[in-house]
Amino acid sequence: MQQIQNPIIAAYLQMMLLTGARPGEVLALRWEDVNTQWKGISIRDKVEGTREIPATPYMLHLLAALPRRNEWVFSSPTSASGCLTEPNNPHTRACKAAGLEGLTLHGLRRSFASLTEWLEVPAGVVAQIQGHKPSATAEKHYKVRPLELLRVHHERIEAWILEQAGIVFEAKTAPGALRVVSAT
Repeated sequence: MQQIQNPIIAAYLQMMLLTGARPGEVLALRWEDVNTQWKGISIRDKVEGTREIPATPYMLHLLAALPRRNEWVFSSPTSASGCLTEPNNPHTRACKAAGLEGLTLHGLRRSFASLTEWLEVPAGVVAQIQGHKPSATAEKHYKVRPLELLRVHHERIEAWILEQAGIVFEAKTAPGALRVVSAT
């Protein structure tokens, strides 16, 4: 995905995998939905209306690199709405280059859920990040997970996915900030 020429499409596809959100939910993100102070992202959700998920370090890094052309995070100068439409062709080309067949945009959502199994992340945490309705009585009525608790798990998920993908990222570096790299 990082080899996709268009940085907006590359960021969109990576955000899909790193959040487990539905394709339309990610496309609908506006800059006002991204809270860099509290490190949260408000997602317009088909189940609850909106949900707040953590803005993890790599996601903030991706977002900091995007142009702010209009209110849309994933903007498009050629789209009538100003917003990117589902980039199926770049996604298909990226999958082909990676040797993956049949992985749809919605498949990135399924991949997020599947990958969390390797880390033994509680199913309720994954469901809350993805915007699934609570399925058990305890989830519906007894478990309250604030953004900071979700962040603990979500940052672990993100770090592990990046590690598995061979992406070297220093999470402690502020998004968009320069850092000194010494030649050795």
